[in-house]
Amino acid sequence: MRALRKLGFLTIGLFDAADPRAGHESTLQIIELGEQLGFDSAWLRHRHLQFGISSPVAVLAAASQRTRRIELGTAVTPLGWENPLRLAEDWATVDVLSGGRLNPGLSVGPPMNFDTVKDALYPDTAEQEDFSYQRVKRLLGFVRGEKASDFSGARAFEEFSDQVQPHSAGLGERLWYGGGSLSSARWAGENAMNFLTSSVVKAEDAEPDFAQIQLSHIQAFRAAHPLGAKARVSQGLVVIPTDSAGPEQIAKYQAYVDRRTPRTAEPQGPARMLFARDLIGTSEQIAEQLHAHAAFAEVDEVAFALPFSFQHEDYVQILTDMATRLGPALGWSSSAAD
Repeated sequence: MRALRKLGFLTIGLFDAADPRAGHESTLQIIELGEQLGFDSAWLRHRHLQFGISSPVAVLAAASQRTRRIELGTAVTPLGWENPLRLAEDWATVDVLSGGRLNPGLSVGPPMNFDTVKDALYPDTAEQEDFSYQRVKRLLGFVRGEKASDFSGARAFEEFSDQVQPHSAGLGERLWYGGGSLSSARWAGENAMNFLTSSVVKAEDAEPDFAQIQLSHIQAFRAAHPLGAKARVSQGLVVIPTDSAGPEQIAKYQAYVDRRTPRTAEPQGPARMLFARDLIGTSEQIAEQLHAHAAFAEVDEVAFALPFSFQHEDYVQILTDMATRLGPALGWSSSAAD
């Protein structure tokens, strides 16, 4: 069992279509609260053409100016929606603004619902776009300083670089791959990335035991990584501590978990996606379950996922319990004062 070294949280950043500013402001306040509570990291999800944050890079740029210590990540950026060169510029810019606190997480593959959006996203090149790992390798190269142009020097009164600018030293070591299969875990390790493993994995040919499948992914990643057992892995389960919650909150939280639990009984769909059970209860109860979780025993970083559809005050309660009760129960202590 590894001691829990880094405690983080993940949010989707929901908003009302009629008043989107309020939801985005709530997310920024939650990140500020996370820093005040001593969390090591805050992560945002992407939600394209939905009512959740569609541009984490913009929100994290704002968050970088309202915080000073907490690390800021994406979990994950679906690279099929992005131009790797432009994204490398955006990430490097936010990393510079944050003082080297950005932890970009990404995944690859065709965009969700691609048939319905391809004419808007790639009207002329949809059939030619490469959604393979090669798209990730292009991004890795640009972030890590490989050439993006065959020209550098002066033209008239302007200076040009053949590398992405700004170049943020160290960002290339803080890139994370979000993977749910053995092949993605191995690929992330072979390419010296960090590894994000969430509450969804592919059962593939394995028995449907979530913890054991997730453990096999962590082991495959580290076996392929140059750093071996020291390679960074972060686990992102849905965790809902109820220590300071009121009766109405607890009832709402339990109803949320109950609605989601049936899908955890067996792999879902042709891809055999297996979902982890949401963990709900007192911090002591959740800590007991995590200590018995085979994959949790192999990580020293977590980014616990906040439920999607709760209210701001619910997130305040959950994050406060995580930082003041659950984290310490897992052996974590805040480094905020360091």
